[in-house]
Amino acid sequence: MALPKLSAETTPEQMLDLFEQARKASDLLKALSHETRLLILCLLTEGEKSVSELEEIMSMPQAAVSQQLARLRFDRLVTTRRDGRMIYYRISNDEVTNIVGQLYEMFCTPVRQAD
Repeated sequence: MALPKLSAETTPEQMLDLFEQARKASDLLKALSHETRLLILCLLTEGEKSVSELEEIMSMPQAAVSQQLARLRFDRLVTTRRDGRMIYYRISNDEVTNIVGQLYEMFCTPVRQAD
């Protein structure tokens, strides 16, 4: 992975761009820092799911799951699709899927392989 090489020749515009990208990364990491939101995103890497599906899998009350989904929507990490009265959630972009997938590999795979 190539890290940026900052030097005296780095222009103010480049520094502003780097700070903007760092802010975006920071916002994403803040959203991922909550274990329930992270678990929801892990489940959504398998495909879209409804609130009731997530509630059942996670054994959590609907209000708690909905609250975390609302935060994920606010942070633009998930999008929705309505089918009648059901709302289905899915991860909004490949960047989030890739990051959550990497975290899964690091932290969940060893536990799942031990079963």
